[in-house]
Amino acid sequence: MEKLKIEKSSKTSNSVTRTIRISGATFDKISELADKNEVSFNCVINQIIEFGLSNLENDQN
Repeated sequence: MEKLKIEKSSKTSNSVTRTIRISGATFDKISELADKNEVSFNCVINQIIEFGLSNLENDQN
């Protein structure tokens, strides 16, 4: 499987505000990725979600 590569990307104007709950350990990992790649926490979250959706097994659509 292809690995996720965090990229710097421009903000999109088409967004929805939503509240989610994640574990403290997951929050820390995502914050570290954001800092390391000089992007926002939100940018990392969106890239992780898009990557996951693009790599779902075919029978889960």
